[in-house]
Parts: sequence; C-alpha cells; structure tokens
Amino acid sequence: MADRDFDIVLFGATGFTGQLTADYLARHAPPGLRWALAGRNRGKLEAVRDKLGLPYLQLLSADAGDPASLSDVARRARVVITTVGPYLQYGAPLVAACAEAGTDYVDLTGEPEFVDRMYLQHHETAVRTGARLVHACGFDSIPHDLGAYYTVQQLPADAEITLRGVVRSGGMASGGTIHSALGQFSRARQMKTAYADRRRKQGKPADGRSSRAVSGKPHRDPVLGYWLLPLPTIDPIVVARSGAALAPYGPKFRYSHYAGTKTLRYAAGGAALVTTLAAAARVKPVRNFLLGKVAAGDGPDEAKRAKSWFTVDFVGEGGGNTVRTRVKGGDPGYTETSMMLAESALCLAFDDNPTTAGRVTTARAMGDNLLARAGRWPDLRDPLTKRSSAPDGGRDAAGVRIWPDIDQASVFRGPGPGRTHDGTPESIDEGHLIGSPPPRLGLRGVSRKILMGDSWCPGQESNLRPFA
Repeated sequence: MADRDFDIVLFGATGFTGQLTADYLARHAPPGLRWALAGRNRGKLEAVRDKLGLPYLQLLSADAGDPASLSDVARRARVVITTVGPYLQYGAPLVAACAEAGTDYVDLTGEPEFVDRMYLQHHETAVRTGARLVHACGFDSIPHDLGAYYTVQQLPADAEITLRGVVRSGGMASGGTIHSALGQFSRARQMKTAYADRRRKQGKPADGRSSRAVSGKPHRDPVLGYWLLPLPTIDPIVVARSGAALAPYGPKFRYSHYAGTKTLRYAAGGAALVTTLAAAARVKPVRNFLLGKVAAGDGPDEAKRAKSWFTVDFVGEGGGNTVRTRVKGGDPGYTETSMMLAESALCLAFDDNPTTAGRVTTARAMGDNLLARAGRWPDLRDPLTKRSSAPDGGRDAAGVRIWPDIDQASVFRGPGPGRTHDGTPESIDEGHLIGSPPPRLGLRGVSRKILMGDSWCPGQESNLRPFA
C-alpha cells in the first residue's frame, strides 16, 4: 500500500473520543506520519485542526450514510480509525469499504452483534484483499486480550490452561457506552442469532485445539480476595477467539471474566442494576426515556478523567502452575481508550506484525508488537511494577507461583499482597496500588464500577449468562 496518500485517516474526529484520539496522534505521531481527519462537517473538522495546531493537516469529506465517500477514504489510507458509533447503526459501510480496498481498519466497538455480522459479511473479502479488520481496540478489549495473551505465555505451552480476568474500575460510563449498552440489551435475540451464525461459518481451530469463554458464578476469589461477579461483556469472547487462533493458549483454553468488588453488597447491587437495565431496555418507551437523558457524544472533563482508573487482574493455571498478572491504567473510557486506539493504528501502519488478514483480534494481528507499545504508553506505566528475585518455583503469600524473569512495565507481577520483591513485609493499602475508589457508593457508584466497556452482552453465548 505504498501508493496510498495517508498512513492513517481518523473518521469521527469531531466526537468526544475522536478528538482525544486526534490529540494523542498529534502529540505522539512518529516523524513523517501522513495522516488526515475525516468527517461530514468541515467546519467542525477545521475547529479540531485549529485546536491541534496543525494548519496543514488534511481534511476529508466522509459520511457514514454515503458509501462512496467512505470508499474514497478507504482507497486513500493504509489504516482507517473510526470512532463513529453505535457501530451497529453506523459502522457497517466503512468496514465494507476497508475490506474491499484492502485497508486496515480499527475501531473501539464493544458490540458483539456488530462484530459477528462484520465477520459474516466481510471476513472473506478482507482475506482476499489482505485487509486486517480489528475491532475492539479500546478498553474493550485490549487490556483483556493482551493481558490474557501475556499471561498464558508464562505457563507451559503444552498444558491445558484455565484463566480468569477480574476487572475493577473507578470512572464514569460514557454517553456512547450507555447508548450501546441499552441497544445491546434490547437485541439479545439478534445477538444470539448472529453469534450462532458466526460459529457455524467459522468452525473450530484446524489444529484440533479448543478455546472457549465460560461463565462462572458469583463467588469470593481465594487468590485476589475480591467478590467476583460474571461480567458478560465482549471481552471474554475476544479472548477466546485469540485463544482459538494462537498456539500458546494450549490444547484446551478456558477463560472466565468477572467484575471484582470488595464486598458482597456491591456485587449484589451490580447484579440488581444490570438486571434492571436489561429489563428496561426491552421496553421501547423506557429505553427511549433513558437514552434521552444522556447524549451519545458526552464525556467527562479532564479533571474527572484524571481521577479515574482501572485494573484487570489475571489468574492463570496450567501444568500444575499458577501465575498472576495485572494490567493497570488511568481513565478507561476515554484517555486510555483513545491512546490504545491510536497506538493500534500506528502498530498496524508501521510495525512488522504477523502475516494475517480478515477479521482478527488485537492479539492475533499485533501480539508482541502491541504489547511492546503498551510498555511504552506513559499512562500505563506502573511505578509499583515488581520483579521477583525468588528462585523459580517460589510461591508468594497467596500460593501464586513467582516467575523470576518478568519485567513488563504494563503488567503487575508481584510476590503477593503486603510484600516487596524480596519477600519482606510492606505496608500497601489498595488505594496506593490502584487508586482510591469513592469511600461510599450508592447505586450510581455501583454502576460506575460494574458497567464499563462499550456494551454488555446478555445471552451472547449459551454458556455466558449474566449471573448464573
């Protein structure tokens, strides 16, 4: 694609997350990056360009409802970023244009029905043209997909692996997130149909391996100490698909995904909240009332984003070994999402990635290269990252195996709560490790802790039920 006009085109730069993504590219673009902004309102695009201080940045006219304009953008770019959602409503024409033009594509969707339908409609075309269609390149689902990818590589490659991911977050759900979530809640039957159709078409891994996302039950985690609530987002589906595509996940890989809370009260409150939202979303007047209360393009100001945080803890078991890792970052819904989205596009444009095409996950498409970029992301660096000096086979206070040769900046590896790298006691409270959540949370607080990512996926898999 050396003859393309641009390395990257950002479609949707006038929206809240689009502007953050544009700002990240402006501040972190490598020398010589050829990029442009695309959208339907030139006046708004010019305002974004002026704010970036890049008077020579090119602007392209494109509209989600005008396939010809999207085809023009796709033919001129090596990689297209889109932040225009909800994707089920607005996203399909751009995916079609990129698949046909052989152009790499990244988005931040968390809508499983959209992802499945794009696979059914455009995967084979993208394989033929060489396009890499990579959905879920934000908080959904890079921390989970890359965290799982990293964790399984610390376990024997020939072992059956069981992995669980536990998400905790302090932040505000975006207007777009709430719109997507309510939309998905109202389409549970359509999601099931699209998922089943995809499974039939995609088939099982050719090498005979097995990879599945499985539902757990609410319980207290013996290693992490949190109350766990099954979290039916798109993330476990993405992780399982990476497991099916990549041999390091072992001959039999099972992944469970949870929200973690300190107390049973929060877990019960989260379950009640999601059940209520799911029921309300199926009643059109109620759904429309809720949607009218939140604008899709709204987002928190910089001060609120600065106080937000997330962690994803992974506990993997295989071959008689247990390993624990952690991915940690700041504001998940906006700051980190825009950074991950931009870095994914840069990775596709400039890094020597594995040869692949079609609809692929972040781990399959970019793997080690995107993981290496994660280690350089300033907002994901963990000053408390620890490297164990214990001999191989050592165990921490919780019985978790310590691996001595890991020094990954974006992944927490420690000898256990309350101990330093050499095993000596240390006084660390949770607020010091992952940011201090509000001391008192009502229903709104529970929603902020439990409802995160771009959407919920109730009933998405037959073995993934919201609170089984």
